Amino acid sequence: MKPIIFSGMQATGVPSLGNYVGAVKNWVELQKDYSCLFCVVDMHSITIRHDPAEFRKKCRELLTLYIAMGLNPQEHIVYFQSHVPAHAELAWILNCFTYMGELSRMTQFKDKSKKNEDNINAGLFTYPVLQAADILLFNTKLVPIGDDQKQHLELCRDIAVRFNKIYGDIFVVPDAYIPPVGAKIKSLQEPTKKMSKSETANLNNVIHLLDPPDVIIKKFKRAVTDSLNKIEYNPEEQPGVSNLLTIYACATNQTMQQCLAEFANTTSYGNFKLKVGGAVVAMLEPLQKRYHELIADTAYIDEIIANNAERANQLAQTTLTKVKNAIGFMPKSQ
Repeated sequence: MKPIIFSGMQATGVPSLGNYVGAVKNWVELQKDYSCLFCVVDMHSITIRHDPAEFRKKCRELLTLYIAMGLNPQEHIVYFQSHVPAHAELAWILNCFTYMGELSRMTQFKDKSKKNEDNINAGLFTYPVLQAADILLFNTKLVPIGDDQKQHLELCRDIAVRFNKIYGDIFVVPDAYIPPVGAKIKSLQEPTKKMSKSETANLNNVIHLLDPPDVIIKKFKRAVTDSLNKIEYNPEEQPGVSNLLTIYACATNQTMQQCLAEFANTTSYGNFKLKVGGAVVAMLEPLQKRYHELIADTAYIDEIIANNAERANQLAQTTLTKVKNAIGFMPKSQ
C-alpha cells in the first residue's frame, strides 16, 4: 500500500495560475508515489451565499479541470465531497473533540468574517473541523498545502493526536507537503497579496486557467514591477519582479538560479513580462485543449463521477466504522 495523499479545492471560480502551479501541478507529480484522493470540496463552498445552478456548473467544471490538469481518475480517486456522507458525519464527531478557543484563533475565520459581516455563520467557524474530517477520513499521510493552510493542518493534527490519546491509534496523523517553489503565487497587480481565483474587483490581478492566450499576455503586460530596472529575486524590495520569476520558474520547470541566469542580461521589464506571459500560455495550451474535449464528453464525466464516488465511499466507511466503534456507538447489528 502506498501512503495516501488527500487534497481538495473549492468550486468558487475557475482555478487560477496560483492554484495550478502552487497546488495541482504538484498533485500530478505526487500521483507517481502515492495513492491519491482529489476532492471538489463543495460542502466547504456553501459558507457563502451562491446561485445553485451556477454552483453546480462550477463544481462539474472544476472536476473536469482536475482531469484535464493531469489527475488520473482511474488510478486515483477524483470526487465530490458531498457525494460521501462520511465527511459530514465524521466532522460532527470531531466537533466534539475540538475546542472553541482553537477555532476562534483561526486566521482565515477572522479574515472571512470581515469580508462577510452579514453572514458569519457556524459553518464558517467550524470549517477547519470539516477540513480535518476530510483528511483523517482516508488515513491521509501527506497533505499538499500552501502557506495559508498551515494553521488548519496543525489543528487537524492536534485533533487526531487528542482523539488517539483517548481511543488508541485510530487516525493517521498527517504531515504537510509544501512545494519549494510556487507555493504562493501573488497577484499581478498587488504582488504582496495572494493570487485568488475568486478575485472580482480587478481581473488583471489573476490568471485563470481558461483565460485565452491574448488575455493572458495582456494581463502580464500590465503586471506591476518597479523602477529599479533589474531582474533579481528579492521579495522584500522587488515583490512584483520576484513573483514573475517564480511564475516563470514554475511554467518552465527551471530552478530560480536557471531563471536568473536566463534574464541576467535583460534590462527591459516589457520583454521580461512578455517572456513570462508566453511561458504561461505554452504551459496552459495542452491543459485548455484537454478541458474542452472532456467537458463536451458528458457520458464520460458522468461515469467518472459515479465510479469515483463509490470508491471514495467504500474507503471512508472503513475509517468511520472504526471511529464509531471506538467512541461506543451502537452497531447496526450484533
